[in-house]
Amino acid sequence: MTVTNTGLHSLPISQRPSTSIRQKLRAVVFFVVFNLGCLMILTCQFVFLLPLRLFPFKWSRSLYEEGIRYTKGSFGCLIILMSQWFSPTTLKITFEAEGKGAVPQDVVDNIVVKDKHGQVVGLDLPTRFVYIANHQVYADWWYAWCFLYYIDQGLHRNIYITLKKTLKWVPVVGWGMQFFNFIFLSRSWASDRLQLAVHLSALGKAAESQDSPLAFVLYPEGTLVSKDTRPISRKFADKMGIADMTNTLLPRSTGLLYSLRSLAPRVKDLHMLDVTMSYPGIPHRGYGQSYYTLRSMFFDGVSPPALNMHLRLFHVQKLPIGDLSNTNPSEVPDNSPNGHAVEVDIPESEKAEFDAWLRDLWREKDESMTRLLEQGRFSTKDLPVYEIPMRLKRTRDMFDAFALFLPTIFFGKMKSQ
Repeated sequence: MTVTNTGLHSLPISQRPSTSIRQKLRAVVFFVVFNLGCLMILTCQFVFLLPLRLFPFKWSRSLYEEGIRYTKGSFGCLIILMSQWFSPTTLKITFEAEGKGAVPQDVVDNIVVKDKHGQVVGLDLPTRFVYIANHQVYADWWYAWCFLYYIDQGLHRNIYITLKKTLKWVPVVGWGMQFFNFIFLSRSWASDRLQLAVHLSALGKAAESQDSPLAFVLYPEGTLVSKDTRPISRKFADKMGIADMTNTLLPRSTGLLYSLRSLAPRVKDLHMLDVTMSYPGIPHRGYGQSYYTLRSMFFDGVSPPALNMHLRLFHVQKLPIGDLSNTNPSEVPDNSPNGHAVEVDIPESEKAEFDAWLRDLWREKDESMTRLLEQGRFSTKDLPVYEIPMRLKRTRDMFDAFALFLPTIFFGKMKSQ
């Protein structure tokens, strides 16, 4: 596994040549096609699905939820198609073999799915997990959604993300995210902690009762590594009397701990998938947004040659998330102003234990990123690299990207009721 530093992607955006007419034309086409896809998905949600939400029937609710999963998958297909057409890249995946979350090679062999030509086409990973990763660029969430497309039959239909509450009413995108049942937070744990626990508990309970997949995406650092956030991380490290990270920020354990405690009692066999993401061209102590932005990748067409992804897999029952013996899995925490819940009422000793564990994991992650830059590999030894070109697997998925099959599915299901 080698890391290439040739090409425009290895130059800071500010030092790249001015955009050409071809790049400007590309930007216009991308803008039109992407927004057309978003509008078509949103229109289907308003026209076909919203009326179902208003009916007080079990069958209408079931049909509504199935439609939302379809449109969520449509958006996942849309962003993969945008990558395929405007910013092609390849996922280069490795699995941890030594440290925390190590996956034995015989298990990896069973996880990796290949076609008849020996090409890797997917990953047979657990279908209920919390996805955590380091946060370098805003495109991280885009590529996380794309990555889920290649797991099992496609977990891109079952993704959940936390977002700033201010994004809730952004035209088109914000409305669509509300339909997707994403979690909007004000970024104040005093007000968010119980809301997060209630929302995730309900999602976990529904996933277990319906035997459906669940992928909850969370970035424990809380924000991007940048010239503004690096001093804050360093200041906190000094206050704690610990060393700051080099390639990442110190992780914030509170949100992740609340999330795991809310989901674990209600979702059997829940896992945590830790992904170390690294983009070629970003130098040691460099800032990702100086090299990769959504604009530079999709308008200018300067895509990362590959996305280096190093995977660690944990069973949540084996993580130090504290005592949950008093939790009632069949109930959702009390959301009243004076409500209390085992999921969020956590003893300080249990918080400290999990915080130390997560910090150790992040230290391993940080060291592996340095190793990748210096030696061309995440691990201390050579590991098999599994490459998946980022493109849609089926022709039908290209139509799904614009939600073209939703009316057919909708009327077919309605007829069967």
